[in-house]
Amino acid sequence: MDIKRAKQEIKDSIEAYLAKDEFGEYRIPAIRQRPVLLMGPPGIGKTQIMEQIAKECQIGLVAYTITHHTRQSAVGLPFIKEKVYGGRNYSVTEYTMSEIIASVYEKIEQTGIAEGILFIDEINCVSETLAPTMLQFLQGKTFGNQKVPEGWIIVAAGNPPEYNKSVREFDVVTLDRIKKIDVEENFDVWKEYAYRQGIHPAVISYLELRKENFYRIETTVDGRYFATARGWEDLSQLIQVYESLHKTVDRDVVYQYIQHRTISKDFANYLELYYKYKQDYGVEDILVGKWSTATLQKVKAAPFDEHLSIVSLLNGKLCALFTECYMTDAYVTKLYEYLIYYRENQVTSMVEDIWHLAEKDLEQQMRSELLTRRDELVLKRVIAALERFAISIKGELFIGDGVFDEVKALFEKEVDKREDEIDHTARTLQYVFDFLEDAFGQSQEMVAFITELNANYYSVWFIKENGSDSYYRYNKGLLFDERHQDIIRQMDGVEGML
Repeated sequence: MDIKRAKQEIKDSIEAYLAKDEFGEYRIPAIRQRPVLLMGPPGIGKTQIMEQIAKECQIGLVAYTITHHTRQSAVGLPFIKEKVYGGRNYSVTEYTMSEIIASVYEKIEQTGIAEGILFIDEINCVSETLAPTMLQFLQGKTFGNQKVPEGWIIVAAGNPPEYNKSVREFDVVTLDRIKKIDVEENFDVWKEYAYRQGIHPAVISYLELRKENFYRIETTVDGRYFATARGWEDLSQLIQVYESLHKTVDRDVVYQYIQHRTISKDFANYLELYYKYKQDYGVEDILVGKWSTATLQKVKAAPFDEHLSIVSLLNGKLCALFTECYMTDAYVTKLYEYLIYYRENQVTSMVEDIWHLAEKDLEQQMRSELLTRRDELVLKRVIAALERFAISIKGELFIGDGVFDEVKALFEKEVDKREDEIDHTARTLQYVFDFLEDAFGQSQEMVAFITELNANYYSVWFIKENGSDSYYRYNKGLLFDERHQDIIRQMDGVEGML
């Protein structure tokens, strides 16, 4: 199955394992809570989905790559303890607490969260000395003398033997005690994730044209060459930072992340053309509704793959606007929640108190490690706004209705900024539709543009919230009815998640 389906399967299992009866006991006892074994090729996102699941389920996460451990760190150190059996003294070997088990207890102390996931990566690549320990771990949920605390679910991950020569096969006894999930790479699923994560549009558009290069591992006489989802994501982040620093990403830089000579060379050439098209076709001018007849003629004369690159450039710019609108809306909504609290407590509280309350909330949530990167950024924007509000009215008003009126006026300015941002994005979207209509009409290029809008979480959200006559018209006219219904269901699903 793909990584998206695997994530849901693991999440469902964890929710089932943590479900309790009316007496507060786990409905599935710990002895029957099978460890989950996630098997799949390297670099497809196994670790990332564990982080996502922990945050979505609001539970703790302790992650280890077991190949980095010795038997002593995993099991603990032996020591001699005197015990009495049948009236006689015996010297018995026991073990100190495993570093891994200790980390679980430390996580509980640090976050205050009693339940969680113990994630062990590369579990089938352990050394010969650790192999029996891993089998004991999967079968009995113990390291040495210590059991994994109740309420902590074991999830392990490994690579199939075709990707790693050092893997160890599990015997039937072990396999009969685990819940095994096989996962495969899938570009379409990854693309959904890519839009959510803000992957560089050049990476997305290239892989849309060269899907066969999304994930490849090849072994030749000269060595092993590969391209993975992890490599594309890390490369994307580097490209974005390099752009801000006005540095060049050439084929040698690409190869540092995409360690496949043919693919890295091909993408580097594509990236160079991508930047060239941006300049040649005046993408920035198109976004403000300015293009000439000469530009249209030049576009129409270009080959189809060049058309798709232009569509990708425009879509990439729109994606950034959609994302920023989403973040601004989330920020204004969260700021409103704090100001409602302030309104209800204004007799005894100052704006400065609400500002410090938000700071404490951020500190607490970061300590619990349950805050997503998006939510962290939103809360930091809220804190910055409350600080500005507090500074703005300091020395004038402190407590009372007059202060709230002043704060309300400041908040309304933030709302106005949000509306201006939405209006700007809506106009830009319409300009892009107008340009594509002039350049291509009802064509495959327009289909490609609509398809990318439908694949992007943030564009779906924006159109759902603010509408787009051109989108609805072309979406209905260019896509099959079945596909159209899928889009509607997707949009409704997004609304439910917000």
